[in-house]
Amino acid sequence: MASAVDRDHPSLSSRSFENDDSSPTILPWDRFSNWLHCVCVVTFDLELGQAMEVIYPSHVKLSEKEKMNICYLSFPDSNSGCMGDTQFNFRIRQHTSSVNRKSTTLSARNAYERRGPMSLQGENAYFHGFVYFRQVRDKTSRRGYFQKSVVLITKLPYINLFTQLIEIIAPEYFENGEPCLEAACHDIDQWAAPHPGEMLHLPTMGVVLQVRIPSKQEKAPSQSQIKKTTPLSPGSAPPIIIPSVNEVEVFKCFQPVLPHIQLLWELILTNEPIVVMAPSPTICSDTVQALVSMISPLRYTSDYRPYFTIHDSEFKEYTTKTQAPPAVVLGVTNPFFAKTLQHWPHIIRIGEMGPIEKSSWKKKKSSNIKTLESKPGVYTRYKTYLNKDKSILKRLQKGIQNKRPMEVQDAMMRRHLLELTQSFMIPLERYVASLMPLQRNISPWKHPPRLRPFDPDEFVKTLEHSGPQLTSGLTGDWIGLYRRFFKSSNFEGWLRNRQQEVNQKLSLLHLEALCDADLMVWIKDKQEVEIVDLILRLRDKLSSVSIHQLPVKADRLKQLKVHMEHIISTLPEDLQSILKSN
Repeated sequence: MASAVDRDHPSLSSRSFENDDSSPTILPWDRFSNWLHCVCVVTFDLELGQAMEVIYPSHVKLSEKEKMNICYLSFPDSNSGCMGDTQFNFRIRQHTSSVNRKSTTLSARNAYERRGPMSLQGENAYFHGFVYFRQVRDKTSRRGYFQKSVVLITKLPYINLFTQLIEIIAPEYFENGEPCLEAACHDIDQWAAPHPGEMLHLPTMGVVLQVRIPSKQEKAPSQSQIKKTTPLSPGSAPPIIIPSVNEVEVFKCFQPVLPHIQLLWELILTNEPIVVMAPSPTICSDTVQALVSMISPLRYTSDYRPYFTIHDSEFKEYTTKTQAPPAVVLGVTNPFFAKTLQHWPHIIRIGEMGPIEKSSWKKKKSSNIKTLESKPGVYTRYKTYLNKDKSILKRLQKGIQNKRPMEVQDAMMRRHLLELTQSFMIPLERYVASLMPLQRNISPWKHPPRLRPFDPDEFVKTLEHSGPQLTSGLTGDWIGLYRRFFKSSNFEGWLRNRQQEVNQKLSLLHLEALCDADLMVWIKDKQEVEIVDLILRLRDKLSSVSIHQLPVKADRLKQLKVHMEHIISTLPEDLQSILKSN
């Protein structure tokens, strides 16, 4: 049976919209699916336990495994300490196929991936869930409590945007029921596609969210830059400003384990298995998100679960003792995990966010943690490759003593982590640039050249003259850290992305060379088979530009098509007809 939100939309199906990326039409739910997969309501049923009550839009499909995972992850593991409203987030594997997405949606997705930074790309294999859980006493309920969650399911890791969005939608739903969800979904279906580098105004439920998604070439704008913008129209309420779509409060999250931030950075950089044990799903998910953001703008490529329960479908896979723990960051709150995961090599124990005990600032051996009641701290036998940067720790500790604003402390820590990551990555970027063929070696008569293979030993030799010591004052075994990094999926993901970018650039340079070449002169002394081969290669070029939406000027493409038509016209008529029909 059609839901009210579907009944609202027939008027949309009778008209088409102008697509942001020049696609011909936008159908109902195309714009919505650029941002969200669906909105769910999970309730507590006395007989069934957690149960899926609503999925919007009603046509969206979730597998039974996805529904089960969403249901269990939408409630705190222990509800007793979560009276009132609780917000947190989770991440699950996707089990349904999204291959059948409409071409308009795919077009927007391709354009976004071309412009957006790697760390903010959408994920095909995972869903992110943003939860707003409410638990209040209810005398009319047999259980004595009202327990329900509203959950946003999306593929985009926009932590701050979706946390703010669910904070608007959920209270309205709890107050006024399903029509509010219908209205919110309708509003989101009017949003423009995510567009890196542009300020976006996203209206929903009578308010406007203002956000900017950074492009590949820039960092996210600072809060002061964003605040200079004005309301959409005179007399309208100012928009709710979201300074960053995804930056979590790293200082707040890491303050309990402040002296270990460099150790944690190395563990995340090299994809080590980590367990975060925290007293609530909010602290738990915030800490895991802060961890995986430590190496930004480098993308963390391993699996991570901001909130993980014993009911998760991957529970056995991640807790088995018959093999080494997988490269995953798990966030847990259930005391059961303290015993189940005590064999993991790196355990971070976070207490309630209050006054910090200096004892939590000492590194502890991983075998010392037996229960969730163990003292807060980092339990590991890992020895860092780099010597500790004491100056940043002193500045942050002084800030704590002087009650420096949290935003300033956060900015200082974020800058420190960014500079550390950049110092590590700049030599790698410089080396990959040296593997690129010279432009003068690109010939229109040959296949485009490829990037030379990455040679770890050759790279290490470059460090003496162009290593991280040029931009970082830290000392230690940088080479050892690079060697460990080369064995990680973060390195594999980064290198694969850089190879794709460089080979795409070489392909574009080759296309330019083809456009500028006098192809008619070249074919004069060539056999038919060679000419047909050239035509097929030109077609592959044009097809590749279309499929990957490469940034090629329209006049250059037209020029190449004219070249191709002229070449085909020189062939025998029977061959012309075959080539034209294909």
